[in-house]
Amino acid sequence: MASLPWILIDGYNLLHASGVFGAGGRTSLEGSREALLDWLGEVLSDAQRERTTIVFDASHAPPGLPKTARKHGLQIRFAPRGMEADDLLEALIRDHFAPRSLVVVSSDHRLHRAARRRRATPVDSDQWVAELRRRPARGKAEPDRGEEPNPEEVQAWLDEFRAGNQAGGARGKPRRAGRR
Repeated sequence: MASLPWILIDGYNLLHASGVFGAGGRTSLEGSREALLDWLGEVLSDAQRERTTIVFDASHAPPGLPKTARKHGLQIRFAPRGMEADDLLEALIRDHFAPRSLVVVSSDHRLHRAARRRRATPVDSDQWVAELRRRPARGKAEPDRGEEPNPEEVQAWLDEFRAGNQAGGARGKPRRAGRR
């Protein structure tokens, strides 16, 4: 039985690719970040959220926020001051205990190269968002009530991303997303 992958997300890159933007009394960036986390809470299972880390740049972090937090089971990390999220993401990829079961979600090809060096699976953010949107809706973030992940579906998902990367997705000209 295949186990669920670990997921490492370039937060602001995914925010840009997803088009999930928030509104309300907070700053637009903070509201958008919260909306993205809420969306991930809805579309990922409990087990997936427990195995997901999303990294944001500290330059956009709200004042007084700890460097790590949890929401909907997602681990949220802010890069330390003076360090970009990409630097922290590279360190997390380099130090991951099970890199072959790691999916790195970012359109930044610097991170794709770091993932491939460790035999992790890099996935462009827009491709990952499109795959999530093709899935049936899960509803609000709540307990799975005994739902088990389908190992064949998980393996098919990983195989699809690997095949896309081997078919030349990583050889082409790096795509720029946001400020990258």
